[in-house]
Amino acid sequence: MRDIDRSVGAVLGSAAGDALGAPFEFGFPGVFRERFPDGVGELCGGGGWDPGEATDDTQMAVLVGESLLEQGGVDLPDLFDRFRRWAAADPKDIGLQTEQVLLGGDPWDLAAALHFQVNGRAAGNGSLMRASTSAVYFASRGRVETMDAARRISGLTHGDGAAWEGTAILHELIRVALLGEDPVAAVPATLAEVDAAHRERWSTVLAPGWHPDDATEFNGAVWPCLGSAVWALRTTGSFEEALAAAVDLGGDTDTVAAVTGMLAGAVYGAGAIPVRWTSSLHVPLPGFDDRVLRADDLRELATVLASGPAA
Repeated sequence: MRDIDRSVGAVLGSAAGDALGAPFEFGFPGVFRERFPDGVGELCGGGGWDPGEATDDTQMAVLVGESLLEQGGVDLPDLFDRFRRWAAADPKDIGLQTEQVLLGGDPWDLAAALHFQVNGRAAGNGSLMRASTSAVYFASRGRVETMDAARRISGLTHGDGAAWEGTAILHELIRVALLGEDPVAAVPATLAEVDAAHRERWSTVLAPGWHPDDATEFNGAVWPCLGSAVWALRTTGSFEEALAAAVDLGGDTDTVAAVTGMLAGAVYGAGAIPVRWTSSLHVPLPGFDDRVLRADDLRELATVLASGPAA
């Protein structure tokens, strides 16, 4: 049975990581440690972000979670409409690929595939970043169903199967963590469920000896993003240490930290997330009546999601 504290940890931890990493986005490795030499970071704001302000990563995760609850499961047309409404409201940040898919005028069931057909590149980390809510929601349904749901939701905006498989892996690792088990130890069994065409590349970045310095792409790509998050979890011993390690990598810091926060939050639970982070945490929702969610709203959302879909 899943632990509610871990479920809340996954959702709230991802949001905290997002807000922690946002001011350091596109910075160099080591900048976080320079700002916080003792490794105890703050939601400091900067780069256009207020202290504690979450980015598109958490905004989209909230939209996913609310759609799942209101529609009683995955309703891709509904989810696409929510995404499109949000994207059209000029959020502070939105991934280029996601923006093109959502605002290109194509129907929900063709938009991602057509984008991939034209561009040939669609393996960004944009479906990893929003996975906390869906991972919590589907965890009760077991490995096959949670991985399948991840692929379907990922495919709404990402036409490359590498992104689908990465999001499926993340869903499964969170499911394992919510059971109180070690997600790192579950990596080999999870890889066995990955589509054969993508398994070798995922096996490389999730291997025990892999380091983010070994990445062959910017960590805005799906492979090094998830690989870095698993590395941060594997090589640290607390929620805060994992998040600091993730942000200190530089690059796409908000998303790498958001994904790390999902995993670390599911492992260590919501109680491990510092109050100094949650007290200022807030999630604006452009396009949705100027709503702003706070930490308590995220706790409530996660708690309801943890009941999962009806059997």
